[in-house]
Amino acid sequence: MKFGCLFTEYLQEERELLDEKCAHIEYVRLKKVLKSCQTCKPLHSSSSSSSPSPSPSLVSDLPSHQLCQCQSCPVCDQKFFSELMKEASDIVGFFGSRVKHLLDLHVASGMQRYVLRLRQCFKNDRQALAQEGRILIEYIAMNAIAMRKILKKYDKVHSSVNGKNFKSKMHTEHIELLHTPWLIELGAFYLNSSGRDCCELNGVYGHFKCDLNVSDAVMTLILPDSIKLEYNLTCAICLDLVFNPYALGCGHIFCKSCACSAASVMMFQGFKAASPESKCPICREDGVYSKSVRMLELGLLMKRRYNDYWKKRLLSERNNMVKQSKEYWNMQSAYALGLH
Repeated sequence: MKFGCLFTEYLQEERELLDEKCAHIEYVRLKKVLKSCQTCKPLHSSSSSSSPSPSPSLVSDLPSHQLCQCQSCPVCDQKFFSELMKEASDIVGFFGSRVKHLLDLHVASGMQRYVLRLRQCFKNDRQALAQEGRILIEYIAMNAIAMRKILKKYDKVHSSVNGKNFKSKMHTEHIELLHTPWLIELGAFYLNSSGRDCCELNGVYGHFKCDLNVSDAVMTLILPDSIKLEYNLTCAICLDLVFNPYALGCGHIFCKSCACSAASVMMFQGFKAASPESKCPICREDGVYSKSVRMLELGLLMKRRYNDYWKKRLLSERNNMVKQSKEYWNMQSAYALGLH
């Protein structure tokens, strides 16, 4: 079955499983835009009015030397990249909000945790959460495959690299579908739920596997269509395992204490006290602290798999926070009394 038919079939099921208005890549419509692009037809490029115009469906099957060699195609680009950018942004936003809601239920605390535990006496919420997680994995994976294929088709039709360049632009603007911290959180959720270092799911549209290499501190996700993603769970600042991990707006993950130190704020103040000019220690992008994500599931995974290290680090972090708090309030008292 061709991917276009498979994706159409998936979208019909998606509307039943997820929100009917949830965003997705308009793969079939964008493919028609490429096929109807007059600029890319050999007839147009040769300016020959005597020869018949080839069918749009045959354009993508022509040899590369007969296709349009232009680096920019106004007929396609007016609709193509602007719509893809919006669709990608909407998909990442929808995926993040749904995963956040799912994980809030899994790591609930206080009264909400008590209510959920009470509900489990009558309903298996864990199974429902696992099912929704699988649906969300298929959702992000299928749209990522559609994005990759349509960009590849664009480059083939136009004999250009604009599709690859657009993917790099998506990465820069943090809307690349598979580079979201919520996908890491979803993988950690499955490992925490199973209690093992490896978890596998067989979905309707492909196989999903999450594996944690404890010795190397690397999490590996294998998504449908054999998409493989690897995440190093070592903090780039302290060069140790991430503790109380946070993902900055750029996607890089650090210990909270290390990230606070890099932003020149104290731990008890948190990221909200960071200056808008504070930059990521790795990519040097500014404004990333206000868009940070607390990785609760990943933190829980590190606590369970590296318990001895986690206990030592917890004691060290608490002592450091108490020390910082004392220094801060001593400084504030000194300013109030006019001693500085």
